[in-house]
Amino acid sequence: MNKHLIAIAVLGASLALTGCAEEPAQQSNQPHLQPIDVASVIIKPVQNWHTYTTRLEAPEEVSLMPRVAGVIEHIAFNEGDEVKLGDLLFKLDARPYAAVVASLEAQVVSAEAALSQAQSEAKRAVRLTERKAISTEQAESRTSTLRQREAQLAALKAQLIAANLDLEFTDIRSPIDGVISRANITKGNNVLAGQSVLTSIVSNQTMYAYFDVDERTWNSSFDEVTAAAHQQVVMQKVGQNGFAHTGYIDFIDNQINAATGTLRVRARFDENTALRAGSFARIKLAANDVTEQVIVPDRAIGTDLKNRFVLTVGEGNILEYKLVTTGERYGSFRAITSGLKAGDVIAVNGPARVGPGMPISPNTVTLDTTGVAFTLSPTAQHTLMAKK
Repeated sequence: MNKHLIAIAVLGASLALTGCAEEPAQQSNQPHLQPIDVASVIIKPVQNWHTYTTRLEAPEEVSLMPRVAGVIEHIAFNEGDEVKLGDLLFKLDARPYAAVVASLEAQVVSAEAALSQAQSEAKRAVRLTERKAISTEQAESRTSTLRQREAQLAALKAQLIAANLDLEFTDIRSPIDGVISRANITKGNNVLAGQSVLTSIVSNQTMYAYFDVDERTWNSSFDEVTAAAHQQVVMQKVGQNGFAHTGYIDFIDNQINAATGTLRVRARFDENTALRAGSFARIKLAANDVTEQVIVPDRAIGTDLKNRFVLTVGEGNILEYKLVTTGERYGSFRAITSGLKAGDVIAVNGPARVGPGMPISPNTVTLDTTGVAFTLSPTAQHTLMAKK
């Protein structure tokens, strides 16, 4: 009997060891599921964007030249500073012009005295003529002398006004508000009236951006836009990631350029001293039509030769291959014009680590579109609702 008990014990131990050996083997045969971030696509009202390149221009730009010739006596500004209308910038040697003014003032005094004498003689001639104590010819001669003295005085006064202007122009002042460049001609140098460029000034409170829209695009997307409507635009400078500057259209040319088939448009950017004339910029202009489209992260879209595709989560958490047609990009998101519909769940990070037909362990996340502009107009959603 002891032999039977020993045999049973040995058999039980063998079965236990066999079960322990098979359990990890069974566990190792189960597939490992890749954890993947997934999210439902979102539906947003969007506008199509049109991008144009341009360079900024200042509404006012002055190449400063003197109105009179002379020697620069003093430079009254710091190069690169902001200046205001009427600020003194250069001072020329005023002594030659002051001497001309003094000479003309003396001549005016002399002419006034001569005029006074001529007036007295003319009055006396009238009295003498009434008493027939003087001939008509003599009376007319005195009247003619009076008119000559009046004309001489008027001419001298006009010369004095011009001389005072020349004296005033020896103080060269800023004709506009803006930012001044460096002094091209320094103290002690002689400058010529209307020829020597002393410096340049550009206004900096407002900037213009001119760009050309082709006729077909304008007629299909912007035909109802007028300058008075102040259609919004956004702008990006070189080196910037986003379109941080907001402006509006304030000028639309009155005709299509027949040679190029384009329409000249101007965007205005107000009260922004961070902008500089001559800067390269990209302008984005939104079309009038507002439509609802599927929105996905741009990184969720993969490229397969010439095709664009998105991986969607199907039955049993199996990834499926969906061909899509992409639309406009909005920040880090992209519109999908065909291939996806509301309710579809996608692999947020695209085909970076997974592929079609692969089972996954989905980790549901929420797509954050905070701060992303899908429309330019604040009334875009209301417009869309009105159309419905």
